[in-house]
Amino acid sequence: MFLASKLFWLLAQPLSLVFILLVLSFLLAAAGFRRLYRFLSGLAATLLFLTLFTSTGAVMLQTLENRIARPASLPADLSCIIILGGAFENEVIAKRGGIELNQAADRFVEGLKLAQSHPSARILISGGDGSFSGQYDGDAQTSETFFSTFGIAPERLIREDQSRTTFENAANTKHLLEANGLSNCALITSAFHMPRSVGLFRKLGIAVTPWPVDYRTSGEATLGPDFSQPSLNAQLTTTAMREWTGLVAYFISGRTHVLFPQ
Repeated sequence: MFLASKLFWLLAQPLSLVFILLVLSFLLAAAGFRRLYRFLSGLAATLLFLTLFTSTGAVMLQTLENRIARPASLPADLSCIIILGGAFENEVIAKRGGIELNQAADRFVEGLKLAQSHPSARILISGGDGSFSGQYDGDAQTSETFFSTFGIAPERLIREDQSRTTFENAANTKHLLEANGLSNCALITSAFHMPRSVGLFRKLGIAVTPWPVDYRTSGEATLGPDFSQPSLNAQLTTTAMREWTGLVAYFISGRTHVLFPQ
């Protein structure tokens, strides 16, 4: 399932779809199917324009980020802080050492902040090696170095290092929470990823307080042309499409109760 989802996304992301449509259109043109060639090449051009030169991706991502707001505060008796992985550049770390964080670094920066303000709470990090090769440390492993650097005792950490998907994050976390007698937990992940995560945790009967981080839109984006930042537009569109695809897939497969959890 993991490899199938990885391979599917390699083909289904917007710029990959543009390339596939162009190749198909050229093959059809060579075979004499001029109408289909014009249709597919036009579709490819439209998708490329929407991806690079409009705010479509920002609006789609913003809708996800606005779905679940961060509460004003966390319970004073918080017993556990759950952090979903995806913030460390583990392939780079394996070659160069150190601690290298990516765009989702807020997951661990905010996790550290909450760990310092709630010193009695355990910290559960869920994230194995999500690479094709499976030869690198996952975020659960790398996080021990990160937290110890800032004075967080290793015995506070609970590492879930087998998961490669969000569903596995939730399922494996459930077992660890039960084994350690923990409840009343905060859940930290990127704001755009929070609806799917909350939907999975609820389906498994895990009550959490959502604590979204890593916002990538201003919250005020409107749909329209945007020629100023095509590379960023492509990144936002790709991230949004991947997350919306995940929401649909998990709902259809019965892993969440509703299509768009709130």
